[in-house]
Amino acid sequence: MASKVTLLSSTVAKSFPRRFSTSVIRSLERTDRPPNYRASLWNTPETSVTKLSNGLRVASENTGNPTCTVGLWIDAGSRYETEKTNGAAHFLEHMIFKGTKKRTQTQLELEIENMGAHLNAYTSREQTVYYSKAFSNDLEKAVEILSDIVLNSTLGAQEIERERGVILREMQEVETNLQEVVFDHLHATAYQGTSLGYTILGPTENINSIQRSDLTDYISTHYKAPRIVLAGAGGVDHEKLCGLADKYLSGLSVSYEGSPEGVPDLAPPKALYTGSEIRVRDDAMPLAHVALAVETCGWDNADNVALMVANTLIGSWDRSMGGGSNLPSRLAGNCATDNVCHSFQSFNTNYTDTGLWGIYYVAEPLEHETMVYQIMSEWMRLCTNVTEMEVQRAKNILKANMLLQLDGTTPVCEDIGRQILCYGRRIPLQEMDERINSIDAATIMSVCTKYIYDKCPVISAVGPIEQLDDYGIIRSKMWWMRT
Repeated sequence: MASKVTLLSSTVAKSFPRRFSTSVIRSLERTDRPPNYRASLWNTPETSVTKLSNGLRVASENTGNPTCTVGLWIDAGSRYETEKTNGAAHFLEHMIFKGTKKRTQTQLELEIENMGAHLNAYTSREQTVYYSKAFSNDLEKAVEILSDIVLNSTLGAQEIERERGVILREMQEVETNLQEVVFDHLHATAYQGTSLGYTILGPTENINSIQRSDLTDYISTHYKAPRIVLAGAGGVDHEKLCGLADKYLSGLSVSYEGSPEGVPDLAPPKALYTGSEIRVRDDAMPLAHVALAVETCGWDNADNVALMVANTLIGSWDRSMGGGSNLPSRLAGNCATDNVCHSFQSFNTNYTDTGLWGIYYVAEPLEHETMVYQIMSEWMRLCTNVTEMEVQRAKNILKANMLLQLDGTTPVCEDIGRQILCYGRRIPLQEMDERINSIDAATIMSVCTKYIYDKCPVISAVGPIEQLDDYGIIRSKMWWMRT
């Protein structure tokens, strides 16, 4: 093997001149020079969007990869359920892979495996997604399989009964993830009495009682062409994808029976926010898990960019991280110095017409008073005294995270599908960059004052929380009296 390498090296050496002219050197220097940040944003592939005659939207980005991700993003999730049918969207996600009129479950799994592809799905409060990762040469097969499972699933009685146990076991696993539990409680108290407060999996009694008719009704009610986006990323030709959508997804219904002019209502049920709390005290647990949040705005509100920067300003931290008082987040520096919690992370969760902006932390039983004080102080500082330097740093971190999250065909495809559903278009990276650049300290203070200052928070707490301040005390810390 060594002699072959030596021979190859000498062959390559003979194919190039021993000396380069000055012009060749300069040419190589220009070629090797990396593009700057702004130029790279403008050089990203264009997102092509086409609306078919039945209202289905096809959106794709062609990067020329040998692989691709293609999927159906559907404007339907647990928010569109009733109290009786809560859990149907997630149950349907499980059932969609259990066989169609053309393929049994075994045939479907073997076909995917033989392609070297992956087929997956997930359900959120506002969206249901079915997607496939495959070779670009198998794009048509991937679209055909996706259309088959959405349009022709058999939803057999035996499979439904078997899947009940699977979902109940999944629910048990979720209940051991205390962060998931805390955020479910947070939504339940923030949007009590409305469907946005429902859990995605649904209650146990619903899982045990859901019938085939509930699943078929959910499909016939929500799986309408105007509420669906066929998204693709990687080695995907847009015109070909549109042709495949017309070929395999033309059977999607476009109208509701009995609705005015047969046009589907795309607006979700109204969400009503209530400042309130849910506390589940368990002193046997070693650590407490707590989330505090305020109501903010929906996806397409202009304030959302400033809230994203403010969310980055708060940041995240845990004890396994290095650093101390010099961490970029002031709250992280205080937590590292004073050792008041095990970890925290800020969040900015958006929906169509509302959102939750806040922080989730894990702490010892006696650390709550100090931790809540630190959080409230930082929130009030965002409303009154944030500096340009830390805003600029947060903007840089946000832009870096935004680009790092688009590494691969699947996150790009997800970004396309989600943005088309939420905004009606995909916001170009250069436009998003300019929006972030336009945020300054005055904007942060103005927007944070609008949504945080003197507002009623929501609180969700699980574990040894005896020392957590009463709701009235926490509410009183949402404003500062200064003379």
